[in-house]
Amino acid sequence: MKQLTIIKPDDWHLHLREGIILKNIIKFSSDLFCRAIIMPNTKIPITTIEQANLYRNSIYAALHKKAKFHPLMTIYLTDNISLNELEKGYKNDIFFAAKLYPANTTTNSSYGVRNIKNIYKVFELMERIKMPLLIHGEVNDPNVDIFDREQVFIDKELTSIIKHFPKLKIVLEHITTSYAVDFVRENNIGATITPHHLHINRNAMFLEGLNSDFYCLPVAKRESNRVSLIKAATSGEECFFLGTDSAPHLKTMESFLWLCWNI
Repeated sequence: MKQLTIIKPDDWHLHLREGIILKNIIKFSSDLFCRAIIMPNTKIPITTIEQANLYRNSIYAALHKKAKFHPLMTIYLTDNISLNELEKGYKNDIFFAAKLYPANTTTNSSYGVRNIKNIYKVFELMERIKMPLLIHGEVNDPNVDIFDREQVFIDKELTSIIKHFPKLKIVLEHITTSYAVDFVRENNIGATITPHHLHINRNAMFLEGLNSDFYCLPVAKRESNRVSLIKAATSGEECFFLGTDSAPHLKTMESFLWLCWNI
């Protein structure tokens, strides 16, 4: 064999933001990936077909003319999401999946679901039409330690969802713990893993002071968890796959001005 051709991979969890930021970062994903699942937690969340189409058009408009990149759009689940909009959008290939953010668990999640059991009717529909459910798997509870929020979500919410909707296609996103790795294997669901959580453990946030660049949600956990994630990511098991969770954040006004200058 004289030549090995590696196909362009897909990114199954990507944030592109909007406006100036989108225009400046899209090349980093489109150069490396063929497709990407685009997260819907924009400042005004993507909850309708019209919003999804407008957002997708803005992504295409920001791409280089010769870029070959296909954004897969998602709908942001809320307490009062339209079942008709969800079903119509999925059946017409507007929405690739639906995203569940428990309210106030991460960036731009204030519109998220406050009581997950109240949207079981949504999961019932999704199970019937075979629409994937993507989950930010953390609880927002001040009584729960930040390092335990993933495990508590699995025990409190995800176990119940699987029990009530055994045929629902579920992806637990950016998993961070050995507990999540074992749960995914045992319950026939999928999970994305980020390079970030393969690279560092929680010590990185506190090495020689506070390092905000290593703080993300969900936060990195113990070294034993990182090792479990590496083993899962390199296992060849189809239930584990790449979701970079690339998500730009501006640190200062100088960063914003730099983005403006480089359009």
